[in-house]
Amino acid sequence: MYATSGKNPTFGQNSLNLKSISFFILFFAVIGLSAQKQQPEGGRQINIVYGANFTKDEAQFPGASIFSKDDERQVQFEHQGADLWCDIAIFYTEENRLKAIGNIRLQQGDSIEMNSGKMDYDGNTKLAKAWEKVDLTNGQMRLTTDTLYFNREKQEAYYNSGGKVVDSANVLTSKVGTYFMTPKKYQFQRNVHIDNPDYIIDSEQLDYYTTSKNAYMYGPSTITGEEYKIYCERGFYDTKIEQGYGIKNTRIDYDNKIIEGDSLYFDKVTEFASATNNIQITDTINNGVIRAHYAEVHKAKDSVFATKRAVSISLVEKDSLYMHGDTLMVTGKEEERILRAFRNAKFYKTDLSGKCDSIHFEEKTGITQLITDPILWNVDNQITGDSIHLISDLETDKLDSLKVIENAFIISLDTISRTGYNQAKGKNLFGKFIENELKIIDLVQNTEVIYYVYNDDEELVGIDKTICSKIRLLMANNDIEDITFFVNPDGDIFPETDLPVESRKLKGFVWRGDERIMSKEEIFDEDDNNIELVKIRGIDNPIDIDAEENERQNNTNDPINAPNTKATKPKKPVLKKKAQTR
Repeated sequence: MYATSGKNPTFGQNSLNLKSISFFILFFAVIGLSAQKQQPEGGRQINIVYGANFTKDEAQFPGASIFSKDDERQVQFEHQGADLWCDIAIFYTEENRLKAIGNIRLQQGDSIEMNSGKMDYDGNTKLAKAWEKVDLTNGQMRLTTDTLYFNREKQEAYYNSGGKVVDSANVLTSKVGTYFMTPKKYQFQRNVHIDNPDYIIDSEQLDYYTTSKNAYMYGPSTITGEEYKIYCERGFYDTKIEQGYGIKNTRIDYDNKIIEGDSLYFDKVTEFASATNNIQITDTINNGVIRAHYAEVHKAKDSVFATKRAVSISLVEKDSLYMHGDTLMVTGKEEERILRAFRNAKFYKTDLSGKCDSIHFEEKTGITQLITDPILWNVDNQITGDSIHLISDLETDKLDSLKVIENAFIISLDTISRTGYNQAKGKNLFGKFIENELKIIDLVQNTEVIYYVYNDDEELVGIDKTICSKIRLLMANNDIEDITFFVNPDGDIFPETDLPVESRKLKGFVWRGDERIMSKEEIFDEDDNNIELVKIRGIDNPIDIDAEENERQNNTNDPINAPNTKATKPKKPVLKKKAQTR
């Protein structure tokens, strides 16, 4: 009850009269009753925190209440843990939805903030559509796009018209993107691009975890760094320390080498790459290839290590030379390469093959050493000795000469009789290649020969058995054409009937024709051909990436949980906020 003096009371110059007050009290009571009556189950009703100025426009917005900011505050609503501020709100109470216009800010908890020019929000489904200069931040990253859909029920936000994400490490863009708030993960699709000062990533689909900065790639993806390029169709990459792997159609261009395999691993900091299963490493400078089922590349040491059916393939006189060992190692810079094949070493080319315990090739000297129980086949000629050296011409890379040191022995099956063997032995052997064919063979010190002599009609004349200080064999079509004896030769050509069979072999004779390597496949033994390949995780069966990421973050040995060598504590992005008054 107000005291009156015959006039309506006033409350100052800008005060509302009692009629106006009564109207607003009645309006908000009706709104409250209506909201209570229409409130969806589970308390999903959007609540008005501050309505400011109120009006209605049934012609344009039938059934809606229109609120607009005043001089002090913006309009504010609250809904299940989220607050929304805007300049104008068109609120459909019965439908439990609203349209927000102008300087919109949606705040969910202490982490998620979304700003836009316009927004539609449905309180029943908790779906928001925001457009006009949309940005979403969570304290660690900022997403900007033209239109963003925010599903608060699933805690997901997505765009399909292009967007950009900026965090402390990277700038990421894509045509389509979804942000999953619980694992703090983005799923980017179509024209995905990551821009980093040290590298760029392009992909068709990429999952990115904002906390760890880890990226999981699907579909054709390329990572291009200053000194490397990686391609894969499924893979992982730690964007902070430039470390990762690919497990489908993967290729790394690294240190003048192309590395391909079922599974490849790369680490920039340690300058290391490794590969597993069906590997091929191509040396782009020397045109050499290494194949294996496990390999490592150490950039700082200019080295390649390969095992499990490892083979080196190089071009020699338009013919491929295949070299195998249980382990292969290639070290050294360009033109100083050293190739080693350890244990059970073998090699093959069309007219030359051999095996020994280990092979050592040095590019600088052009010398290939066959070490420990070596045997060499030059077409049909079997050559053995304590140590065998093949020497290449450094200018032309053609085979130049041959050295057999200690206990040199050369044997070939007599091609006419097919029963006897031509033989020559000495302390050392020196051979000369002309146009890649062994043409001259010199045997020196304590030399002996057994040779089957035929006339022009291929009739056996006799068997030459001679000893002397030096023998020269001239070869034609990989067969002995002429023999020259030096310094007091002692011997004769014996009729076949006068030379017993047991005297037709020199001391130390061992024919190993059944061991001769006749094709590139024969450099591998049974163990090589029956290697059980490692099962690559994720190729045949999909990986639960969220579970793997959680496992990584809980693994104290994983690089994401340890200080990296590239940077100190990551800087938080500078997040621009719109000024708000409450």
